[in-house]
Amino acid sequence: MSDTAILINTGVAVLAVVLLIVRFKLNPVVALVLGSAYLGLSTGLGVEGTVEAITGGFGEIMAEVGLLIAFGVLTGAILQEIGAIERLVATLLRVFGPKRMPYALSVTIATALQSIYLDVLLVISAPLARNLAPRIGRLGTARMATALAIGLECGIVLMVPGVGTLALAGLLGVPLGRMLLFGLILVVPTVIIAVAIMSFVFRKGWWDPAKDEGSIDAAGPDDGGTAGPDAPRPGGAAAGAAPDTRRGPAPAPATDAAPEAVAEVTATATATDVVAVPALPPEGGSAGQERHRVTLIVLFAPLLGALLLIAAGAVLEIAGLQNPVVGFLSQPVIALLAGMVGTSLVGRYAAGRRRIERAVATGFRESGQILILTAVGGSLAATIGEAGLGDILGRYFTAQTAAPLLMVWVIAAVLHIAVGSVTISAITAAGILAPVAPVIGLDPVLIALAAGAGSLFAVHVTSNTFWLLQSLMGQSTRGTLKTCSVGVSVASVVAILLILPLALVV
Repeated sequence: MSDTAILINTGVAVLAVVLLIVRFKLNPVVALVLGSAYLGLSTGLGVEGTVEAITGGFGEIMAEVGLLIAFGVLTGAILQEIGAIERLVATLLRVFGPKRMPYALSVTIATALQSIYLDVLLVISAPLARNLAPRIGRLGTARMATALAIGLECGIVLMVPGVGTLALAGLLGVPLGRMLLFGLILVVPTVIIAVAIMSFVFRKGWWDPAKDEGSIDAAGPDDGGTAGPDAPRPGGAAAGAAPDTRRGPAPAPATDAAPEAVAEVTATATATDVVAVPALPPEGGSAGQERHRVTLIVLFAPLLGALLLIAAGAVLEIAGLQNPVVGFLSQPVIALLAGMVGTSLVGRYAAGRRRIERAVATGFRESGQILILTAVGGSLAATIGEAGLGDILGRYFTAQTAAPLLMVWVIAAVLHIAVGSVTISAITAAGILAPVAPVIGLDPVLIALAAGAGSLFAVHVTSNTFWLLQSLMGQSTRGTLKTCSVGVSVASVVAILLILPLALVV
């Protein structure tokens, strides 16, 4: 088959996936499988070859990242259940003060909290951020909302153990330690620069509190106070809407108290306060489960220790050193397993066995869709590779040019604008150019980062995060377009501008 026919059929397959999801509201998993099947059959792989590509790609990426995603999600579910996020925000406020809080919160969310479900993390942190906004000044709401949006979205696809980051690393065969180091190098300056740019723009008069801020209500989008059947509700997705495919459906918050009430209590907490979690009846049936005092650093120590082990393994590999013990413990599966077990033990001591069992059950339930979607994205990428797209594109690009990275960024950006899912757009864009990496000698970690950066562009009304930020941060739709859509797009552009120079030295 001619090169032109392969390029056209690949474009048709990707476009078909977008249309099936956007126009016909088909589940992304089904749409990706159908797109893979069409591409395989139309490019001459045959029935057997097409099926082998789909199943092989599915199994390969599941083998790479399946357990990693599961362990990360379970760790996040436990941290959410024991109230660690509220206490972390309170500690950041005490250490950095209100003026530096947008930077501190955004960097922390983008780096340290990526095992938490995105929607849950937003539901927990947004009321806390809104309570802090008046202490920052007239632009407090704008700056805190922007910091939340940038930190949440960048962490998903640029930082381990973000779900999108794990999927990209598995898809492109990037060692997780290497992905962690390069992601950390990229995400910290990206977040800081993007928040600084948006703060500067807001100070120059681009934020009008009278028009850009509103009240926290259940109306979701600005509709004159009339909430339609699909209007998002504070603390959750739109009624009847498809779950957010980046992190899976958000489980209910771990407290029955109103978010604002939680914020008022936790904003004055210190790093040594008791973990504030509602008591469950003990196994005997009476109320009043015992709680223990646990410092904040102990709550996060297992997760941070796991990430340090993974990073240590990458450093030793780069340095050419070998240590059997460190080599075993730094294996991502072992490190994240140890982090999950450690977090579970700390959580049991802090909040009791029954609460941790409930958190683990929630994590297993919500991780299913994430795993399947990630694996099916691998099916499409494998089919694209078998179709020979890598050899075709490899004849037009060299590793010394910026074209491959710019192309993967643009593809991911266009897909995200159309589909509204960070993970789907990043995986599909990376899959298209994954076969190019070995042909032209381009480091796969750069393709992964470029795909992640592009998938951040233009978060808008198709995103559940958009409406959650609008309702929970008390913004109008106009204001949310500024803080979320423009803010995260600025981060996307900043990220690719930082990635391009890396291609000259990596």
